[in-house]
Amino acid sequence: MMSLCCDVLKALEGKTLSTAESCTGGIIGSLLTAVPGSSRVYKGGIISYWSEIKKNLLGVDAELLETRGPVSEPVARAMAEGARHALCTDVAVSVTGLAGPDADAYGYPVGTVFIGYADGKNSIVKEFHFSGDRDSVRRQAADAALRLILEKCL
Repeated sequence: MMSLCCDVLKALEGKTLSTAESCTGGIIGSLLTAVPGSSRVYKGGIISYWSEIKKNLLGVDAELLETRGPVSEPVARAMAEGARHALCTDVAVSVTGLAGPDADAYGYPVGTVFIGYADGKNSIVKEFHFSGDRDSVRRQAADAALRLILEKCL
């Protein structure tokens, strides 16, 4: 994964990146900061495990959280846009999903992950369905988020 992180940081040279992580709990930030010199690109992240944090720090609409749930396409989009705004970066990525052991009340099964990307011009969300145990889902989500950044920045 170190190689992927290096590729992401190189692709973002001259730009800044922030993260909003829920189910990954800071894995993306940890992976990026393991690369020497990453501070030239990566400004930081917000681990927004609770909906309260999504609302208060990332500006996710409370009604959206209530009606669509914290694991949803519009929440992932709002999280990415909120991280970009809160941390004043050029690019932001967000991850919200269900790593297990339980599904949620909104009908999403374990392994469902939404990854958002925002750069001021584009804002997209991709839905993924990963398999495996909790750690595996979290690692796959972090990998997919890094690949999405790379895809959008090349």
